This record gives sequence, C-alpha cells and structure tokens, in this order.
Amino acid sequence: MSRLGPSRTTRWVIGILVGAFFAIPLASTFLFTLRGKEGPTLEHWAALFDPAASAAIKPIWTGLGNSLILAVVTVVIVLLLLAPTMILVNLRFPKLKPAFEFAALLPISIPAIVLVVGLAPLYLQIGRTLGTGTWTLAFAYGITVLPYASRSIQASIDAADLRTLSEAARSLGASWPTVILKVLAPNLRQGLLAASLISIAVVLGEFTIASLLNRPVFQTAMVVVQKQDPFAPAIFTLLALAFVFLLLLLIGRVARGTGKARS
Repeated sequence: MSRLGPSRTTRWVIGILVGAFFAIPLASTFLFTLRGKEGPTLEHWAALFDPAASAAIKPIWTGLGNSLILAVVTVVIVLLLLAPTMILVNLRFPKLKPAFEFAALLPISIPAIVLVVGLAPLYLQIGRTLGTGTWTLAFAYGITVLPYASRSIQASIDAADLRTLSEAARSLGASWPTVILKVLAPNLRQGLLAASLISIAVVLGEFTIASLLNRPVFQTAMVVVQKQDPFAPAIFTLLALAFVFLLLLLIGRVARGTGKARS
C-alpha cells in the first residue's frame, strides 16, 4: 500500500527549514544583545537591574505592567463574556451560529488603523465615564482577539457534546450558572486555555491601537526606549517571547493532564 504522507526525509527537511525560520531571527537578536566594544558581553543584560540605568528603561517596566493588566482584563472578557455567549448560541440559538461566526471573524479583516478610527469616538465617551486609564484598552483588545479566541473555544465546543451534558445536568436540577461553570467549562478547558493564551500573546504584541489611542503599553514603550538604548527593547523582546513560550508549555501540559483525566 502506497503512503500518502511525506517521507521521513521530507519531514526532517521541512522541520529544519521551519525551525531555522524562527531560530535565526531569535539567535540574531540574542547575539545583538551581547554586542560590546571589546567583544561579547552581558553588560546590557545586567543593566536591566542596575539602579543607575533604571530611569532609561522605566517606560518599559511601566508599559509592561500596563500590558499585563490589559492581558488579565482581556482574558476576563473572553472567559466571562465570549465563552458563555458561544455556549448559549450553540445550545439555544443554533440558527444564529453562522451570523455569530461571521461577526466574530470580521475584526481580522479590518485593519487596525480603521478599527481605531471607529473606536476613537467611543473612547471619548469611555474617557469621560471610566477615565483614561490604560486598562480601558481591554475593550478594544476584546474585539481584536475575538477571531482567534472564538475559533479556539469553538473547536472545543465541537469536540464536546454540550447538549447532552447540559440536558443531563438540568434534569438533575442544576441551574444554568452551575451547568456552565461545573459541567460545561471543565469539558471546554483546553479551548478556554488556548483562547486565554492567544489573548495574552495578542495583548503583549499589539502596537497600532495603543499608539493611535495614546496609551503607554509594552510595545509603545519599547519604541520610545529604543531611541535611547537599542539593546533594552531587544532584551525585553526575547524575554516576552520566552514568557509566551513557557505559558504555551504550561497550558499544553494542563490540557494533556485534563485529557488523561477524562480518559
């Protein structure tokens, strides 16, 4: 019987090319951070913890703190607003599913600068009502992450028999909040974790919306600091990528543990 998949050699070649595509820029960035007047040095890494140099990179720490707060608020929006809405649409209003999927995927086709033009008048009202804190960007980021988070959650919904689980729980007297939190959410854990990871990654990497709405976040702070010190933004970029990678491994481990527990 003929094999339809690629040969082992082809898979190795593809794996090496893909790995090099990601590894070469990261290795180049790391080597750049080691550049010194007399050869490779770690002085640029040590400067991150040097009180004398802390003033120069203070905007990055401030922006990073703002971005982490934004990431938490955005994840809360995804878990408390998007996920229950998707569950409700799939269980009670299946005819609305195509329209909901179209609306959820729409932000990916709209350029960020166009999105900001539409959001600017809304943020004037938000500023008057809730203030101009950086955390309010989470409302815009909730729209930005919608296409990615919704697909992750929908994949878990399609893999689980939500209707049977919800009807069984309701027949035993469980309320809808109990059904969602204690019955459906554990079966959607992998999709919810993936949606949370994607939301964090998008928030940490977003620049256009924050820049045009004049909010200090991680990416805008690195652009400001780069004009004075090109090494600090490169170091923080590597640290941010390492953080997301470790978060990905953690979520993958939790997801695998959940799968084993079910089996």
